Amino acid sequence: MTQTPPILHVDRLAKDYGSFRALDDITFDVAPGEFFTIVGPSGAGKTTLLRCLTGLLEPTSGTVEYQGQAVDGVPREFAVVLQDYSRSLLPWFSVEKNVALPLRAHGVAKAEVAERTARALADVGLRDAARKHPGELSGGMQQRAAIARAIAYQPEVLVMDEPFASVDAQTRADLEDLVLTLREEFGMTVVFVTHDVDESVYLSDRVAVVSKSPSRITTVVDIDLPRQRDQIATKELPRFSQLRSEVFAEIRNRVRDVDGPTSPEYVI
Repeated sequence: MTQTPPILHVDRLAKDYGSFRALDDITFDVAPGEFFTIVGPSGAGKTTLLRCLTGLLEPTSGTVEYQGQAVDGVPREFAVVLQDYSRSLLPWFSVEKNVALPLRAHGVAKAEVAERTARALADVGLRDAARKHPGELSGGMQQRAAIARAIAYQPEVLVMDEPFASVDAQTRADLEDLVLTLREEFGMTVVFVTHDVDESVYLSDRVAVVSKSPSRITTVVDIDLPRQRDQIATKELPRFSQLRSEVFAEIRNRVRDVDGPTSPEYVI
């Protein structure tokens, strides 16, 4: 039986800042359509790793490949949603224009821009906020706008860097479920970064645990939960608790194993 090639392949990735090694010998694959989460403590270099994956940062050594080709700059098929959503939205543009921006930048026809923008806003529940500006929206609504911009682009790979860290618990739960729904609808591959263990287990097909100083992937946990997730029912499953404990124990053990101090100036 022929194995499907990975959509992303990372091989012996390392990143140095002067004499400080932030990432070391990181290797993993991401399958097409997979929800792959990178989890670890604050200061573990997760954002640095994500920047290398997306071509925003050049690694010191090692390779990142997308569909068998070396990543050099952000691939056209990628969309990135950052933690600081308020800075990613242009305050002088309406929500509608913010969502349409990458489509226009890539020369998508005007009628298609309008159609895809309207659909994305409807998908995230912002149809009635299309003419508002980001400053008129709550934090959760701003993050929905950032997600709408990403899905309107219809990426092959959606990359999300702690996108729900700054919203309240209920909004976080709503946005988690929204991303899962959209992932199923559009068949996207999702690479997600978080420091929240429950979030990593709830969302993912696999969870990669990273250590600190320098950052390495210490284990990859298969999340063998039913594909259909529910904020209450899924988290009440005994298997959810087992997986949560497994991921948490791995993070805790690796924090204790750190030999030296991290360099917060460089590693985020």
